[in-house]
Amino acid sequence: MTTETFEFQVEARQLLQLMIHSVYSNKDVFLRELVSNASDALDKLRLEKLRDDSLDADVSDLHIEIDVDKEARTLTVRDNGIGMSYDEVGQLIGTIANSGTAGFLKELREAQDAAGAEGLIGQFGVGFYSGFMVADEVTLVTRRAGESQGTRWTSRGESTYTLEKVDDAPQGTSVTLHLKPADPENQLHDYTSPWTIREIVKRYSDFITWPIRMVPERGDGKDAPEPETLNSMKALWARSRDEVSDDEYHELYKHISHDWREPLETIRLQAEGTFEYQALLFVPSHAPHDLFTRDFKRGVQLYVKRVFIMDDCEALLPPYLRFVKGVVDAQDLSLNVSREILQQDRHIRMMQRRLTKKVLSTVKEIKTKDADRYATFWREFGTVLKEGLVTDSENRDAILAVASFATTHAEDEPTTLAQYVERMKDGQEDIYYITGESRQSIENSPHMEAFRDKGIEVLLLTDAVDEVWVDAVGEYEGKKLRSVAKGEIDLDGEKDEKADGEREKQAEEYAGLLGWMREQLDEDIKEVRLSARLTVSPACVVSDAHDLTPALENMYRAMGQEVPRTKRILELNPDHLLVKNLNQAYKEREDRSGLVESAELLHTLAVLAEGGQPKDPARFVKLVADRLERTL
Repeated sequence: MTTETFEFQVEARQLLQLMIHSVYSNKDVFLRELVSNASDALDKLRLEKLRDDSLDADVSDLHIEIDVDKEARTLTVRDNGIGMSYDEVGQLIGTIANSGTAGFLKELREAQDAAGAEGLIGQFGVGFYSGFMVADEVTLVTRRAGESQGTRWTSRGESTYTLEKVDDAPQGTSVTLHLKPADPENQLHDYTSPWTIREIVKRYSDFITWPIRMVPERGDGKDAPEPETLNSMKALWARSRDEVSDDEYHELYKHISHDWREPLETIRLQAEGTFEYQALLFVPSHAPHDLFTRDFKRGVQLYVKRVFIMDDCEALLPPYLRFVKGVVDAQDLSLNVSREILQQDRHIRMMQRRLTKKVLSTVKEIKTKDADRYATFWREFGTVLKEGLVTDSENRDAILAVASFATTHAEDEPTTLAQYVERMKDGQEDIYYITGESRQSIENSPHMEAFRDKGIEVLLLTDAVDEVWVDAVGEYEGKKLRSVAKGEIDLDGEKDEKADGEREKQAEEYAGLLGWMREQLDEDIKEVRLSARLTVSPACVVSDAHDLTPALENMYRAMGQEVPRTKRILELNPDHLLVKNLNQAYKEREDRSGLVESAELLHTLAVLAEGGQPKDPARFVKLVADRLERTL
């Protein structure tokens, strides 16, 4: 048959060199990747045969076979699965998962260490090329089930590869590695050693549900021995807890998640009755770098009676638990439904509810029993879990029970809403909070002054989602969640006639100034009033009780939603010398044109104090410079 030679794409050549020289720190994983690819091919053939009885394919003995030749120094991983056509080989192998190569290279360059780089493998479908770490040449022979002609692909992992059609290829795919000499110093083991093969398969692929067979060495003058099955073929999630070690669970997690670290928690669930399924879920110990990106892939795989149905099954867990990895194996789901129909299946919804409650109850248990592990969990996943407070009203109470927040009560220890309520002062009716970009900035906000003076605890919320969930939740145990930067604040509690009389007197004294400033700043504010929340700063800006905050307005605009600009309220501190002097000047001067700039500066300073930006930065700088010039 005619052999054609092709050149790798430039990016593909770069990727091959990275794969060979720097990506994997443990070269043994090449066999894990090849066995996993073979297992996927068997899953796909079994599923295809179930969907199409007319498919001309032998499924009587689906298996994976490993064959070693010590004299020729070759290792072959063979399966009788779905196989590939000539065009599929050229597209999928020749271009190295053409849709992901550029992205993979970008992520690889940004990874800070070899371990980080290794964690990227599998996300872009390039595990096949790990074989070049241990081989000088790789030959792939494949024939797609139902077709009569096969394909041979050969490359030395440099600049070119060859493709040719072959007539005698068996159904499935075989990958033959022409091994490099063993080099123990560089962790390049002798992969023709049966003991080494057994150890790697047991460590990485024992849970594979298809038999992984290896033909033992033949002794002189003896008949060919029976193939030896290397794996247990019993999925970890189907085995009792006593039969599985933590190490085995951890290896399964690493295989599913492509994470080199151990999981924070392993969650087992077995549902029996009218609808049976098993789940083995893992909570990672570290948030993936792309957790908040649009293209983040979920980590839960769906099987039905151990037959692979779908990877990254989004319907099994809500989006706010997207960091959970694992396997769900159901007994009664239909195998021949489409992905869209499957996601609407009643049993899928039933599983999602049960799995969600199980994960949340496990987190609650961690919180109760292990403060250090809970602190790790909340640091890594607290932000994404709080999304559920907005989207999942059914489990809102369960999420609040495991949520914790920074607070003015303690600098290093977060608090729960239940703990906050227990510490509330006599007469305090609301749970107070403030949102912002960082703890330092919001702790120093003018809005906090009266609360600090009176020793009233305030939740310090610095995640973007905090702007949304506090409105969605609204209250906790009958206590309203109330922003210290919205509406009017009265911290005096019981009615104090003397204080009320003082406030009335100040209101009368400042009435003229407040009305005049309201007219001068009409474009930016809707009201000027005296403040009960300021003790040190001259002024602050607040939102009306039911208005959107500036941060929330910006968030909606960033999502492409146009929202009208909301005018805010300027509050003045009547006890501050600057405000007193401004009021005195207003009363004494008939020509108040010179005070307009002072009013404008006071408003802009209040905006800056809460982390906002001047409407016209250049004008603000000029006004400040002019004032400094006149005072020097």
